[in-house]
Amino acid sequence: MVALIDCNNFYASCERLFRPELNGKPVVVLSNNDGCIIARSNEAKALGFKMGDVFHLVQDRIKEHQVQVFSSNYALYGDMSARVMTILARFSPQVEVYSIDECFLDMDGFTELDNYAHTIRNTVIRNTGIPVSVGIAPSKTLAKLANRMCKKTGGTCVLESDEEITAALKDFEVGDLWGIGRRYAKKLNKFGVVTALDLRNLPLEFVKEKLTIQGVRMWYELHGKPCIPLKLKIERKKNICCSRGFGKATNDYAHLREATASYTNRLSQKLRKDGSCATVLNVKLYTNAFKVGTPQLFPTISIPLPHPANNATDLIKAAMHGLKHIFRHGYMWSKVEVMATGLVPEGETQLHLFTNYNGAVNNKVSKLMDKINRHYGDGTLRMAIEGKHHQWTMRRAFLSKEYTTKWKDVVGVR
Repeated sequence: MVALIDCNNFYASCERLFRPELNGKPVVVLSNNDGCIIARSNEAKALGFKMGDVFHLVQDRIKEHQVQVFSSNYALYGDMSARVMTILARFSPQVEVYSIDECFLDMDGFTELDNYAHTIRNTVIRNTGIPVSVGIAPSKTLAKLANRMCKKTGGTCVLESDEEITAALKDFEVGDLWGIGRRYAKKLNKFGVVTALDLRNLPLEFVKEKLTIQGVRMWYELHGKPCIPLKLKIERKKNICCSRGFGKATNDYAHLREATASYTNRLSQKLRKDGSCATVLNVKLYTNAFKVGTPQLFPTISIPLPHPANNATDLIKAAMHGLKHIFRHGYMWSKVEVMATGLVPEGETQLHLFTNYNGAVNNKVSKLMDKINRHYGDGTLRMAIEGKHHQWTMRRAFLSKEYTTKWKDVVGVR
């Protein structure tokens, strides 16, 4: 048996956790640069707000219904996610953190699953304040389906017997199954497969002949035969990227230098946290493809590094070299992307025999910066080339406080 625990309206729930006066009121969370809606409370969903709604197009409706708006606060969401996942790890020896708000638990050997599901849910809510749904079933696909049904069953749903599974599949649209997109759903509809039960009832020979290996796996999963195992080990990343749009497009090279240096410094922090070094650094500039009538260009460059590196000094030097080669006058740049590829483990880097490399000193400087910034707050110590007064930073007009990661934002009780 497999359990899927999903945080309900996670970003919106994190915001309401520290603003209890917003409970029962509509809340939406916006994407980077306050572009579009990426999270909604149930009240906002009931008012007709949809995922991906462009913010400036629905502002009048937001004001009309007095919807509370928040910019994305990833520091808060990441910390609350870590707290939820730490609590969930108590309930099973095998855990797969699937996303920032979803987690699979291995339930083999556990009994009285209905009571256990309620215990899991109540513990998370009591210890973090984040509402969750718990779906338990024989396979990952069925656990996802059970989790979707939790809205009708009070927050938990256990599909254990064949009768329970059949009843759940009967009215569940095949396009809503985990791993089936619109195109695949249309393909299944052509074969007369409308519900998940229709897919389960197909002969295996027909599935093997007409559908891909994904369809075969889905067929077995719907029969309660797991084909998608839990990922208990985090796979080593093949690349790491830092990319954000600017709050306002710019053609100022000085602004681009600051932004590229800042993103590269952030990238170096990610590399050190991952225990990896980059052998190639990619730098790419973007114009706004959605702005009709303006010249468009998306130049990119790959810079092979003379030595595998993850310190800010070496990476920023390479990024500045790349930016200088791809920058063009006459364009309004809206985004810069810096990506590290060709990653190797930090302890397995191989240096050149006949070249001098000052990496040891640069590594010490970066690690010291990490230590200071962890203690005093992110950005306390940074590279001079990053500048101080950033005119290109992301637009986050509705940003809430970092209640759990900054001392000055900790809620005071009187």
